[in-house]
Amino acid sequence: MASSVVSASKNKAARSTSPPPLSDFGALQLAGDAFHALADTMPQIVWSTLPDGSHDYYNARWYEFTGVPIGSTDGEGWAALFHPEDQPNAWAKWRHSLETGEPYEVEYRLRHHSGEYRWMIGRASPIYNGQGTIQRWIGTCTDVDDQKAIALQNEILSQELSHRIKNIFAIISGLVSLSARAEPALSSLAKELLGRISALGRAHEFVRPHTEKSRPIVGDGHFSALLEQIFIAYHAYSEGRITVSGSEIPVDSKAATPVALVFHELATNAIKYGSLSSDKGTVSIKVNQSDEFAQIIWREEGDSCREPQAMAAGFGTRLIDMAVRQQLGGDYTRRWSDKGLRMEVKIPLKRLRAS
Repeated sequence: MASSVVSASKNKAARSTSPPPLSDFGALQLAGDAFHALADTMPQIVWSTLPDGSHDYYNARWYEFTGVPIGSTDGEGWAALFHPEDQPNAWAKWRHSLETGEPYEVEYRLRHHSGEYRWMIGRASPIYNGQGTIQRWIGTCTDVDDQKAIALQNEILSQELSHRIKNIFAIISGLVSLSARAEPALSSLAKELLGRISALGRAHEFVRPHTEKSRPIVGDGHFSALLEQIFIAYHAYSEGRITVSGSEIPVDSKAATPVALVFHELATNAIKYGSLSSDKGTVSIKVNQSDEFAQIIWREEGDSCREPQAMAAGFGTRLIDMAVRQQLGGDYTRRWSDKGLRMEVKIPLKRLRAS
């Protein structure tokens, strides 16, 4: 709250009995008994400051919550009630609001009269006069400690569930590998299946709940960052022969799985049949965005290559069709030339964007 970060108040009482100048309409309104009565009935802490940020009013909720005597938090008395770690950020944001007139919002921990610290959201907005000059600031403090505790508990549960899902991917991969060793005739099929499982695992790692330590490893939640996670397993990507450019579009957990399957399949086919089967071949992926759709253009450049007959109606094609058209609600076209495959995928943004 801004009361955590304001200049020393010149008013020593919570409710001044001295009327403000009649020319100051805003101050006149705020000093009235009607305003004080209304503020005291609110469940939130309510406060106001002068244009320079000096506090001149706290409602009854402030004193009930903190347990301090009326007037004792004027001046710099409020400072002792805020968690020391939260004061610098609150000060910086409050000074910015005072300088720019922008609304103020910050989270911080406020000491309850029991001695514990509880999380608050402090908000404030300026009140202007007819000439566009700030007359004062009106602010509130809302207790969100219980909500933050629930959110933290949910985050821990989500991370535990994600960890178990990750273990399931590892178990499935292990079972496929064991089966392939027992039946050498299935080794080719097992290799393809392991590739798809690996792509799903990387997609899950990309969208799973992260801590501050793990998040930088997988990057942000955008389309290009997801493609990077899919392609990172291919030497052609580290060699710079697979490139991604264009718009940054958020991708949520529902969309990540079909996207991973589609582009893993395209990359695998490019290595087996297309441009990446040559050491000099390249693949470029361009991501464009309109008001309603994402357009992804896959373009291969390499030595002379033709679409294999087996690929035209194979499992990979059916997988791409299912992922794009059924799961993502989009469509695609593809065309082969002497240089390789050119494929255009169109997906509704609402099916991609993180919620």
